[in-house]
Amino acid sequence: MERTARIERETKETKININLCLDGSGKSAIKTGISFLDHMLEGFAKHSFIDLNLSIEGDLQVDGHHTVEDAGIVLGQAIAKAVGDKKGIKRFGQFILPMDDALALVALDLSGRPYFDFDADFKTECVGYLETQLVREFFYAISYSAAMNLHIKILSGNNDHHMIEAIFKAFGKALSEAVSYDTRVEGVLSTKGVL
Repeated sequence: MERTARIERETKETKININLCLDGSGKSAIKTGISFLDHMLEGFAKHSFIDLNLSIEGDLQVDGHHTVEDAGIVLGQAIAKAVGDKKGIKRFGQFILPMDDALALVALDLSGRPYFDFDADFKTECVGYLETQLVREFFYAISYSAAMNLHIKILSGNNDHHMIEAIFKAFGKALSEAVSYDTRVEGVLSTKGVL
């Protein structure tokens, strides 16, 4: 049985529709109104093998903050919903990903306890029409809405495009590992017996 989630969320700032399948092949259809964010989410989907359809109508006439933050909130909610009771999954995932000059580390735990640490120093205000400071806000929103412990660190890099792309792809690879099944896991992978 495929693990899927469909969520619709509408506020005065954004209107979002998302369809997600954890057991996909990496197909995506993304339309956020911010082309560089679309590109990053396409890379996330491709490298996580998660099928992702995401459309957003946001108040971009204000700025990109509400669109990016709300995209993270809804993506986190969809991940949590699709992963379900977490029985049989590996729970932890980590990946170090090179992207030209950039090297990104992402480690996560689907623990049910949100925690977020982000260590990346971008040199420009924007890549395309995405404000670089919103990358942190996006992943913070995912971490808390998915109740995920998430650590992101740029180990090296000079080009902001490469660093951000490395983060999104490494997140996809780490999440793919965490949600994958391990036949040795009975119930959930916790000495508490619950996650």
